[in-house]
Amino acid sequence: MKLKIENTLNKNIIKFIAPSTLVEGSYEISDIKDAANIPLAQELLQLPFITNIFITANFIAIQKNDMIEWDMVIDEVKELIEDELLANPTVVLQPSKAPISVYVEMTPNASVMKFVTNRILVEGIIELKNIEEAKEVPLAQYLFSFPYIKEIFISDNFVSITKTDNSKWEDISMEIRFNISEYIREEKEISTIKNFSTYKSIDHNNREFSEAELRIKNILDEYVLPAIAGDGGNIELISFDENTKIAKMLLQGACNGCPSSTFTLKNGIEELLKQMLPNEVESVEAVNG
Repeated sequence: MKLKIENTLNKNIIKFIAPSTLVEGSYEISDIKDAANIPLAQELLQLPFITNIFITANFIAIQKNDMIEWDMVIDEVKELIEDELLANPTVVLQPSKAPISVYVEMTPNASVMKFVTNRILVEGIIELKNIEEAKEVPLAQYLFSFPYIKEIFISDNFVSITKTDNSKWEDISMEIRFNISEYIREEKEISTIKNFSTYKSIDHNNREFSEAELRIKNILDEYVLPAIAGDGGNIELISFDENTKIAKMLLQGACNGCPSSTFTLKNGIEELLKQMLPNEVESVEAVNG
C-alpha cells in the first residue's frame, strides 16, 4: 500500500494518507499500553521521537518531539507504516476471546451432576424445578427442552443438573456439557432476573434476622458454604427457634434430596453449630428446596 505524505499546520505533525479506509472510528495512541490491538502503533512507538499517533478514516497522523526534524526520518516512518499495513491491513486487531471450557464434576447426589464453566454465569443463585419457573432464565429454558433434565440449579460459574430417574449419566452428560458450552460460546443470554432470590417457595427474603440467626448464618457462610458450593449445592438458614433451639435449613442444588446431605447436616453442620454456639443450638433440620 503506497502512502501520500501531507503536512499540517503543526510542524511536528505529518499525515500519511492511504488510498482506502483504514479504520472505522478513530484511535489516538500515545502510550504503548494503549496499543495492545494495534500492531502499527506498537511499532511506531518504538521510535524514540514519536509522541502521539492518531488513526482515523484513511490516514495516520503522527506527532514527533522537537529533538529531530521530519526530513531526517520521514522516509523511514513511511516505509515502516507501509510494511506494517501490508502485514496487518485491518490495522486494529480484534482481541481474541478465551475459549469456553465446561468440565463435569460428580456430586454426592447420584442424581445430580455439576457442569463447571470458565465464565461467571450469574451473580447469585437460581433454582428451578420446571420450565414454568424458567421464564426469566433463557439458559434454563433451553436445557429444560431436553427430556432427561428434571431440575436446574445455577450459581456463579456452574450449573447443577438433576436428571430424570429413567436416564443415565453415561448417556447424557457429554451432550449436556456440549450444549452448555455452545450456548455460552454463542453469547446467548443466561438470565434476565433483576433481583436474585435464593428461595423459590419460602418468601422471607425481606425479613430481618435475629442476632442468633445472624450468628448461625455467618458460621454457615464462612465454614460450610464453600464446601457445599464445591459439590454443586447450596444451604441457607430458613429460621431458628430460640425456644426449641432448632435451626431449619434449606437445601438446594445437589444437596436437595441427596442421601448423604442428611448425614452431613446432622453429623457435620449440627455438630459445628453446637461447638461454635454452645447452649444456643441443639438441632438442625433440613427442608429440601
